[in-house]
Amino acid sequence: MKEIYFSIKEAAEILGVSPLTLRNWDKSGKFKANRHPMNNYRVYKLSALEHIISDIESGTDKSNARRQIKKLAIKHLED
Repeated sequence: MKEIYFSIKEAAEILGVSPLTLRNWDKSGKFKANRHPMNNYRVYKLSALEHIISDIESGTDKSNARRQIKKLAIKHLED
């Protein structure tokens, strides 16, 4: 099956954060982006976005990076 990729703007809208937040997460290693081979833009796999969303909703993931993303996403929703 072919993987579906989203631009940073589309991924930010799906996750409910700003593109700058995704750039910061990528730089810090909290949520790494893939790079488009032709233009080197950040792109995000649908499966990675679904995984982050399910981790945020379930709150069951134990990895430190995922916990950090959950905290950031929850803080964003409360603001």
